[in-house]
Amino acid sequence: MKNLFLASTFSLAALMVGVGVSCSVHASPAVATVGQAAPPFSARDTAGRTVSLADFKGRTVVLEWVNPGCPYVQKHYRSANMQGTQREAAGKGVVWLSINSTASEHSDYLAPAALADWMKSQQAAASATLMDADGKIGRAYGARTTPHMYVIDARGTLVYAGAIDSRATASTSDIAGATNHVKVALGETLAGKPVSVAQTRAYGCSVKYPSGA
Repeated sequence: MKNLFLASTFSLAALMVGVGVSCSVHASPAVATVGQAAPPFSARDTAGRTVSLADFKGRTVVLEWVNPGCPYVQKHYRSANMQGTQREAAGKGVVWLSINSTASEHSDYLAPAALADWMKSQQAAASATLMDADGKIGRAYGARTTPHMYVIDARGTLVYAGAIDSRATASTSDIAGATNHVKVALGETLAGKPVSVAQTRAYGCSVKYPSGA
């Protein structure tokens, strides 16, 4: 009887494979990897317009994960370090997309109009601020903190991922002595050089993804 049971089990398994049925758990999508093509995405900005990464084909793009309620984000905005980096990038023709992946049920969540007002009050120079409340873009890029920074070159390759700078603190006094990794990565990329430090450990507050996302 035991052998008959095993034979029946194997036959059932073979049949399931034959008809394309699988009992295995589906693997999670691959997270963005430096040196490979940046994952495509589309999202609504704070004005309700649909913005896609594909819209900027042939241009260098910076992605910045932002959450106004995070002290580490406040560090770089209150000091105007983030805005200065944004403006310097814009002056070189770089597209800057700020992305908010805060879940709508979290206390840090800001509705599109409120987030737009905050960015305006900070005199931010982002090309667009995108809403990612379902966390799909953040998950695709493996964004863990706010801020978390990414640089995509004109060929669509992810060439930098990590922190904005080398001082992992929430103190504005540490900015002056820090290396701005994004500025360095942009300078090298736009000069046609490989990024010397292509990946660093991002620091800040954890991204407030939806539970179960």
